[in-house]
Amino acid sequence: MNRAQPDWGRLYPESASRFWQAGKIKMHYLDQGSGPVILCVHGNPTWSFYYREVVRQFSATHRVIAVDHVGCGLSDKPTRRDFAYTLASHRDNLIGLIDHRDLGNITLLAHDWGGAIGLSAAVERVPRVSGIVLLNTAAFPPPYMPKRIGILRTPLVGSFAIRALNAFAGPAVTMAMSKNKLAPNVAAGLLHPYRNWHDRVAVDSFVRDIPMTPSHPTYALLEKLERDLVTLRHLPKQLIWGMKDWCFRPECLDRFIQHWPDANVERLDDVGHYVIEDAPEVTIKVMRKFLASNAS
Repeated sequence: MNRAQPDWGRLYPESASRFWQAGKIKMHYLDQGSGPVILCVHGNPTWSFYYREVVRQFSATHRVIAVDHVGCGLSDKPTRRDFAYTLASHRDNLIGLIDHRDLGNITLLAHDWGGAIGLSAAVERVPRVSGIVLLNTAAFPPPYMPKRIGILRTPLVGSFAIRALNAFAGPAVTMAMSKNKLAPNVAAGLLHPYRNWHDRVAVDSFVRDIPMTPSHPTYALLEKLERDLVTLRHLPKQLIWGMKDWCFRPECLDRFIQHWPDANVERLDDVGHYVIEDAPEVTIKVMRKFLASNAS
């Protein structure tokens, strides 16, 4: 960014930007503060900008790391020929970053696809994880397909709509909200990395990677992840759920509670999918209480 920062750029902690070389691909992440780690893992179609308030609020007491998956945010956006854009490939990159930075005492903070990515990395690195905070996500094969996403999975037409017409990331800035509306500069920040056909490769690929049948390669990985949730059962957990989310609906929360009946649960009755954007104050308050109660 240059001196003439866009309005959204004034909200983003640019000084915390770092890059990690994942093979030939450059992966961006924010890294600010010191102490116990909060590892923020975003979903689709957000990026590390979604966690800017977590960086601002907690970097005085924690080391806050917010990744940009390959194809997202400020990370490289290779073609599908050069990167698989699957749950497994994003998980492997996250594990690589955890190992490369030798991260420990991690509280995983994850949302949307970030839940499956972050939790599948966590079950591979259990000794490094000390707590889990989840915002409207899943870690199991999808129990349903929202109609508006199903339409965008239509062969050829769906990809054209997402990549040429911005029919996924664009509508999300309104459809993922319930209680509040995004300020124009916040909406601009969320959309900034996804401005053209090339930049939307990951947005489209995440939609393609939703497995609705057992023949899809990601289906088996999600089945395994659900079985492996038991390996994280001993960890303190906080679930913060926007109950007006049409995508990760309350039944997803109920399914997590079946696996983790002792988890702390905060139900936000009037909040949509973009939980931190729709209810930033209460989300940060619940997180602060959780982190304080589990400080080592």
